[in-house]
Amino acid sequence: MHAAVLLGPGRLESVDVPEPEGPGPGEALVAVRRVGVCGTDFHAYAGAQNFFEYPRVLGHELAVEVLAVGAGVDGVQVGDLCAVLPYLSCGRCLGCRRGKPNCCEDIQVLGVTIDGGMRERLVIPAAALFCRPGLSLDQLALIETLGIGMHAVRRGEPRPDDAALVIGAGPIGLAVAQCLSGLVRNIVVTDVSAERLAFCDQLGLATVPADVDTAGNSAELNGGDLPTLVFDATGSKVSMERAFSLVGTGGRLVFVGHTTGDLTFANPLFHRRELDVRASRNAVASEWALVLEGVTAGTLDALPWINRRSTLASIPGDLPEYAADSGSIVKAMLDLGNVSL
Repeated sequence: MHAAVLLGPGRLESVDVPEPEGPGPGEALVAVRRVGVCGTDFHAYAGAQNFFEYPRVLGHELAVEVLAVGAGVDGVQVGDLCAVLPYLSCGRCLGCRRGKPNCCEDIQVLGVTIDGGMRERLVIPAAALFCRPGLSLDQLALIETLGIGMHAVRRGEPRPDDAALVIGAGPIGLAVAQCLSGLVRNIVVTDVSAERLAFCDQLGLATVPADVDTAGNSAELNGGDLPTLVFDATGSKVSMERAFSLVGTGGRLVFVGHTTGDLTFANPLFHRRELDVRASRNAVASEWALVLEGVTAGTLDALPWINRRSTLASIPGDLPEYAADSGSIVKAMLDLGNVSL
């Protein structure tokens, strides 16, 4: 069985790996059909991803076909097409007991802390499978990205009188903007990439460039006031530290991306404006349910983001090119084949 294994920074190779054993109780054997390439994969390739060890099979944005189920599995059957919740929590720690399995102290994340889906087949807990008849494989593979956006929005607790600024027009920022739609009075997206801002313009999103006057430009679109709800989806230390100055008085700053090392900020400004600063990590099953409803209804649609396609055999050569040209790539998708006949 073939897998794409990141052996170290800058070293993604196609490797033969053993076939998985049959599914045990509560588990399912699945064939991977689609894998979305994420910023996490780019960061890991560059050697700058938190919570990551090498070697690692990449891939956590997955659409799969169920091949077999173990004992005690209900609600999933052979032939089902499913999205995969890639965050596997223990159910026992403080985070899990407090309803935050996304912050489990022993969390295992496919493609990050344990091997992921850039391989032909794998065994996973059946509880991680989310099936929705009628959705395409591409739509199912994009549920994870939209789920990250949904969780970030819920962390931000949007109000109708909020004006929102989304920093970073990659897939996570776009997911945040989609999930925010209709919940706040105004949404503005900013990015350093002119290509990404042009793509946002095509989607009908209001944009400003991420430059020295981002604050002034965003305030101009908000009736002269700074936004009261800011999401930073860049994972950039420079951007995250600068984001404090872009939040209006009494506002909330949500860090969706994360970076290695420490962040610093100006305490007088933070204190004077009485800002809330929140982290947003992963997502939970209830948010995936909301995303699935939105995708089914057509109110959430990430399909236009896909502007590159690769295969399991080609990704070792394609990923370096994607990483070098990430400003023009919204979402790359690996195609591992269609469903079994």
